Amino acid sequence: MGLTSRAGVAPLNLLADIAGPITRTVEDAAAVFQVLVGEDPDDAVTAAGRARTIPTYAASLVRDGLKGARIGILRQAYERSTTDVEVVQVFMKALEDMKKAGAEIIDSATVDLSQVRRNQGAGVCMGFKYDINAYLAAQGDRVPLHNLDEIIRSRRFHPSVQTRLESAQQSTPQGPDSDACRAEIAYRTAFGAAVTKTIDDLTLDAFVYPTWSNPPRLIGDLNTPHGDNSQVYSPTSGFPAINVPMGYTRNGVLPAGVTFFGRAWDEATLIKLAYGYEQATLHRHPPAATPKGR
Repeated sequence: MGLTSRAGVAPLNLLADIAGPITRTVEDAAAVFQVLVGEDPDDAVTAAGRARTIPTYAASLVRDGLKGARIGILRQAYERSTTDVEVVQVFMKALEDMKKAGAEIIDSATVDLSQVRRNQGAGVCMGFKYDINAYLAAQGDRVPLHNLDEIIRSRRFHPSVQTRLESAQQSTPQGPDSDACRAEIAYRTAFGAAVTKTIDDLTLDAFVYPTWSNPPRLIGDLNTPHGDNSQVYSPTSGFPAINVPMGYTRNGVLPAGVTFFGRAWDEATLIKLAYGYEQATLHRHPPAATPKGR
C-alpha cells in the first residue's frame, strides 16, 4: 500500500484496494510492476513511498532465489473445516519443491496473527458504499449510473452479487476524519506491527500459504465451499503479496496458486522467492482454449 496508485481504479474498499500486475510469468510481472510504482498526486496514499528508493525489480529475477530463504507456513490463512484435501496436497508438494530449491521451511503451529482485533463498536469506516459513491460522483456524466442506489435499481448486475450490494446500501459509513476511521487505521497499523514482529521473531523472509483453500467454483455458485485467503493479511496490513501457480487439482484441470506474503516495502524479496519457485517448477500452462502462441 502506497507503492502503486489507485487513481482511476473503481473501488471495492480503498483502505485495502491496490493495483498490481496480472501476467503469465513473474518476469513479466516485475516488468509491469516497475512501470506502475511511484508517487502519484492523484492518490495521496502514494506519498508514503516518497522517501524510498524504488529498486530495479528485474534484479530480483534470480533462478536460485529460494536458496537460503527462510519461509514460514501461515496455516492460519488456509486451514478451515472446508479446506479442500487436493489443495492441501498440492501445497505440501509445493513446500517440498521449495525445500529442494534450497529454502528452509518453518512450520510453527504457534503463529497467530489474530491477536489484534477491531473495535467492534467504532462504526463503519468508509468502505464500498462510501467509496463507490464518491468514485461515481467524480465521473459526472461520463457514466450512466451515479451511485450505489442507482446501480441496485438498474438491476444491471449478476444475481449472485445482489445480496452484497443491498447489504452495502444499508450500511452507514463514516468519512476519513471520523472516529470510526481513526479506530480502523489504528487496528490496521497494529496488525501490520504484529506481522512484522512475527516475521522478526521467526527470522523469516516471507510467509507462504495456498492462495485459495478450494478449487475455483463456477460463476454464480454460492453453495460449494470456497476459500479466498487473500482478504486478511495483505489487505489489512498493507504489506505486499505475490501469487504464483503451484499446480492443479481435479485431475489436472483446475489450477491452484501459492502466495508469498512479506514485510512492508519488501516487494523485491517476494519477487525473488516467487521467481525462484516458478523457475524450479514451471507449473503454469495455457488453458486448452487459449490460442496457440499465448
